[in-house]
Amino acid sequence: MYKIQTLNNISVKGLEKFPRDKYEVASELQSPDAYMLRSLKLHDAVIPESVLAIGRAGAGVNNIPIEKMSALGVPVFNAPGANANAVKELVLTGMLLGCRNICQAWESAKQLEGSDESIAKEVEQIKKNFVGFELPGRTLGVIGLGAIGTSVANAAQGLGMDVVGFDPAITVERAWQLSSSIESANTVDELLSRSDFVTVHVPLNDATKDLINARRLATMNDNAIILNFSRNGIVNDEDVVAALDSGKLYAYICDFPSNLLKDHPRVITLPHLGASTAEAEENCAVMIANQLKDFLENGNITNSVNFPAVKMPRVTGFRLAIANSNVPNMVGQISSVLAETGHNILDLLNKSRGDIAYTLLDVDTEITDEVVQQIKAIEGVLSVRAI
Repeated sequence: MYKIQTLNNISVKGLEKFPRDKYEVASELQSPDAYMLRSLKLHDAVIPESVLAIGRAGAGVNNIPIEKMSALGVPVFNAPGANANAVKELVLTGMLLGCRNICQAWESAKQLEGSDESIAKEVEQIKKNFVGFELPGRTLGVIGLGAIGTSVANAAQGLGMDVVGFDPAITVERAWQLSSSIESANTVDELLSRSDFVTVHVPLNDATKDLINARRLATMNDNAIILNFSRNGIVNDEDVVAALDSGKLYAYICDFPSNLLKDHPRVITLPHLGASTAEAEENCAVMIANQLKDFLENGNITNSVNFPAVKMPRVTGFRLAIANSNVPNMVGQISSVLAETGHNILDLLNKSRGDIAYTLLDVDTEITDEVVQQIKAIEGVLSVRAI
């Protein structure tokens, strides 16, 4: 019986993927085999040694201590693309809210008083204060062409916009999905200099912190609009406010309210709504549940942020899943232990990612605890599991 501990509310559709005859799923468990969570921060949490995997029902994993988990041989899974449509729709909404001054006009309309006749007259007087502009013919710059960025780029083009993207690490899969007429920028600076709107879809890390800053804002077209539905910190809020106050920027729309931003007349802040749809939560939960289930039952790894992708069909019921430091002769040492203990290898798959290597082995006879302990004793081995 596998134990899945949920650390946040998880969609029932995801939890239903765990058969009740094989899994115990609850928010309070002793010695769980896996964590399933959304936004709970684990950096200061005591994580039981029993935890074999962590599944984040979303794309970002800033709330999980990745390096610590890697050192323990624990893969961390996420759900890339599961919330792409929800975020795409909100980015498009943000562009329209910004360029048509919708929120400012709505607030003004709510303040109208008097008879319906006097309100109608005043509407004709104040509407000139909220004249905006249209999307077709404007250029959208998309920084980060993963599942969300690609979806946003294609949708914006469908609205008549010119689109330029930047992502030096774009995958072949995403490149195939991207419309062929979307242009590519060589640098962030080039993209910004060409764009009337800019949306960011990258993780927050040392390389992306303050990616949009005063120096880069100065190179943009006048009256541009910045959108950040990715992570707080990618856009420097102080620099954006200064650019708004000077008239350089037209608007800033983001998912991260603060005292600096929430009352600014040219800023629209939303309470982190990017993936807040029932569909996105269901999609993320289902994807993570399937990935955790395949890992626990078969050792396969799909969409891990710290381990290589490894998928090997089952040949027999005797399988070893081994995580180790990515150093020479690890597979040789593991194979020697199996040979010395009378196990014949039927199938083997070894992949590496950075400092981590991961091996799946199918053998012809049952693997005892003694064999597992011998492999664990090899220097550099992080975790061993007989499945």
